[in-house]
Amino acid sequence: MQALSTEGMETLPPAQTVEPFSKVNFWRLPDGTVRVRAYVLMERAREGAKAGIAIDGSRSMASAFGVKGCLGFLLPGPAKNIVSPVAQDMCAYLARKVAVDGTVAVTYWATGDGSRIEEIGTLTEVQAKQYNFTGPKKYGAGTRLLPALEFFTKRFADAPWGMYIFITDGALHDLDAVKRYTSQLAHEIADGQRNELKLVLIGVGKNVDERQMQELDDLETDTSVDLWDHKLASEIKQLAEIFAEVVDESTIVADSGLVRDAKGNVVEDYRDKGVPALLVFTLPSGAESSFTLEIAGQSVTQPLP
Repeated sequence: MQALSTEGMETLPPAQTVEPFSKVNFWRLPDGTVRVRAYVLMERAREGAKAGIAIDGSRSMASAFGVKGCLGFLLPGPAKNIVSPVAQDMCAYLARKVAVDGTVAVTYWATGDGSRIEEIGTLTEVQAKQYNFTGPKKYGAGTRLLPALEFFTKRFADAPWGMYIFITDGALHDLDAVKRYTSQLAHEIADGQRNELKLVLIGVGKNVDERQMQELDDLETDTSVDLWDHKLASEIKQLAEIFAEVVDESTIVADSGLVRDAKGNVVEDYRDKGVPALLVFTLPSGAESSFTLEIAGQSVTQPLP
């Protein structure tokens, strides 16, 4: 994968992303050109893959679990649990599409003093669809992501590949520690000291703090390893979008294709080498308002802001 700095990077909002693209990053360069990195939506199974989901159990998540009032006390009156359906869908999907053994390790995190882990166990696809995620036994006083991250990276340290999902409202109290640990992981993967993995933050609730999620998504580690991605549950159109950054330039999705700029000029020719799932190209100044992918007899135009 081509290593591109996150400095100056913009990401197209999901609502403006045209299928089959799952994510589009772009850089406006000083000479008026635009560098584009576009991910083609596809599910990619990995041999020996492990999967896990960690659900934020901090006090700020109580209302998302349908708990009314403060300190995790349930008060009279109707309340809606918006976490459970998201967790059910994600767990079932990972069990079916990612985990080689068909099970997903599931836990609550940020419980107790904010750094505790409350394990739910391993769930199959069928079990996940039926499980009622009602929240932890003791809501946490803080929101510390690092223990949950270490829970999966250490438990599945020998896995050939892993995908680990973290459901949260995005208000993290140990962001700097998570950044340092992420950089350490990235360097270990780049140096061949550990196997690859992918980490995805899923934001839930109306008050989700996307700023911190974006900071992790755009984290610069001085390597070509991009560990974090993030999504808002309300904007996910299909669950395959969690694979947005799993693909790379070695994954071929079609035998032939072209990318054209807004004036119809060819900026990338894949007719001899096949169309990769990760497209990286430059749009010239004056024709950078959109690009068109011609693939499998169809043309898809993606506008840019």
